[in-house]
Formats: sequence, structure tokens, C-alpha cells
Amino acid sequence: QVQLVESGGGLVLVGGSLRLSCAGSGRISASHPMGWYRQAPGKQRELVAIISPGGTPTYAASVKGRFTISRTDVKNTVTLLMATLKPEDTAVYYCRAWDIFAKDYWGQGTQVTVSS
Repeated sequence: QVQLVESGGGLVLVGGSLRLSCAGSGRISASHPMGWYRQAPGKQRELVAIISPGGTPTYAASVKGRFTISRTDVKNTVTLLMATLKPEDTAVYYCRAWDIFAKDYWGQGTQVTVSS
């Protein structure tokens, strides 16, 4: 069974930075992508960034140039560095990974609040 645990969320001022980490356990597949998603109140969950097995990142247009995703397969971790944060970045952030059977899993989420 795969478990994903996010950490690093919190309250930050506009323009500030945060580092989110997601630690995975179990049969996480290094042959599948790992990603970060977010859900703001009253909105659908959306993709923030995803990184391929080979390390190629893809970003939502709204965060490109401000966020950086990385992964460490040895430690089953995926990290999201968020800079120049804006109030519209406020949301619950979730990580997502796949196991060796191509089943996806989600973390429990971590709250990020950007205050002006």
C-alpha cells in the first residue's frame, strides 16, 4: 500500500516563499510521474506541476516561472518550491503518485495561505 504525506504548508505573506515536500512509502513507481495539485475553496482541484520519470517538469501557466518541482526516487519524495507567492495561490495542496500497478494515490493535503 502506498502512503503519501505532505508537509511544509503554512501562512506566508504576498511575495514570500514556501517549500512543500511529499514523502511516499510503499510501492511507488519510479516509472510514473509525480505531481502537485491544489484546490481552492469553491473550485475544482487543478494541476500545479507534474514531473516525469525522467525529471521533465510541466507547470500550470499560472505558476510557471515561480514554482519548481523536483523528485528524488531513491527517497520517494517530490518537492515543490514556491516563490513570489500570490493570494490566488491560497489552496490546499496535494501530491499524487502512482504505484507499480499504475494505480494513483493522493496525500492528505497541506494548507497554503498567502496573505496580503
